[in-house]
Amino acid sequence: MATSAIRDPLPDILIALPVVILACKAGAQLVRRVGQPPVVGEMMVGILLGPSLLGWVWPDAAAWLFPASVLPYLGVLGNLGLLAFMFLVGLELDLGSLRGHSKTAVAVSQASIAVPLLLGSLLALGMYGSFAPDGVQRLQFVMFIAVSMSITAFPVLARILTDRGLYRTRVGALAMACAAVDDVTAWCLLAVVVALAQSSSPFEAVTTAVAAIAFTLAMYYVVRPVLARWAARAERAYTESVVLIVLFSGLCLSALATDEIGVHALFGAFLFGVVTPRGSRVIERQAARLRAFTVPVLLPLFFVTTGLKTDMSLLASDPRQWLWAAAVLAVAVMAKWGGAASAARVAGQNWRDALSIGALMNCRGLTELVVLNIGLSLGVIGPDLFTILVLMALLTTAVTSPALNLIRRGAPEEELPELATDATDATDTERGVDAAGAANAVDVAGPAGLVDASGGSARRPAAIR
Repeated sequence: MATSAIRDPLPDILIALPVVILACKAGAQLVRRVGQPPVVGEMMVGILLGPSLLGWVWPDAAAWLFPASVLPYLGVLGNLGLLAFMFLVGLELDLGSLRGHSKTAVAVSQASIAVPLLLGSLLALGMYGSFAPDGVQRLQFVMFIAVSMSITAFPVLARILTDRGLYRTRVGALAMACAAVDDVTAWCLLAVVVALAQSSSPFEAVTTAVAAIAFTLAMYYVVRPVLARWAARAERAYTESVVLIVLFSGLCLSALATDEIGVHALFGAFLFGVVTPRGSRVIERQAARLRAFTVPVLLPLFFVTTGLKTDMSLLASDPRQWLWAAAVLAVAVMAKWGGAASAARVAGQNWRDALSIGALMNCRGLTELVVLNIGLSLGVIGPDLFTILVLMALLTTAVTSPALNLIRRGAPEEELPELATDATDATDTERGVDAAGAANAVDVAGPAGLVDASGGSARRPAAIR
């Protein structure tokens, strides 16, 4: 009998995985030395391993490292890491940080969304003829570009605040509150865009929206109380491995539900994190375990799969593409930074603090890459515009720390009394959850640790929960 020679992809996967993970860790460590958050290095490594550099200067090496048989497996593993990451973002989303800042936070966050939505829509109308893929309706394209301009990277913002010692200050607390409101609003808007893109008729789009709202209400009013009662018993009634299994299974099933509804699996994972009880010692320990594996091991695969879709040669072939790239960057910075800073100034902040908040809200990071990958997978944008928007995400993230250094130079930073704590804070993300000490690891890295695949310590105030 003749047998078909099917190459086993496992050896190729066992080569690609350590190369990607180690390269991303090296990139994260390198950029930390120059004051950048680790995600900047990981984004750069992903791009450099793709067709923009490795595939351009050494195509044989790129084909050997990332053969076609490996790419689907890298994509699946990276998406699993991304689902876990979105669960952790939802779990760490602290709307309690709005206390004392609610009016200002809502005003600033809504301005930092409304202005990019407006200017992004105007820009998208001009780009539609040149960049919209065939068959994409004008409304879908315009709404996606507008939403992509309005994103703020909540976890990266937290890391920058932590690294600069601003986490416990008035500016830091206000920025976190603004980012929390911004995050929720932007994801809701993106859910609308996804529903429109995946619907073949207005009736189907409305049906998808109604189903998504019903699922959200069920998660909040049914699943959340059940989880709260279960968490109260989990400390004494279940082993830690059972809690981890329940959390991971829950985020997967919630992701499956929203994927079936038609608003993407990531929304379900994020929503499950939002409704998971906070303050439970056993849940925090298992969230730390989940973070310790997914962030440094699985999440880098997402950066590389993004980098493999980013091709700078698409821009090099046409000088007009670089003009569009400059226009996208200019609109993104002016709309997000300018809108947030202006709103903060009107709300009573001094110019130094207003510009600082604007710079922080302009940070897009990993969250922007998630949004762009959704747009590319839905066919709303093509590879050329995807590349332009990835560059915008990288540059707006990289400029945040230097901008803050310049704006805050010489400014006294006083901690807020209500955020002060005499207990030492979070342990190292990885050290706090290793096998020997996980049972006693109560505190976790918090949102600042979500995108730190470098393993550096992430300190946060205990009261920020």
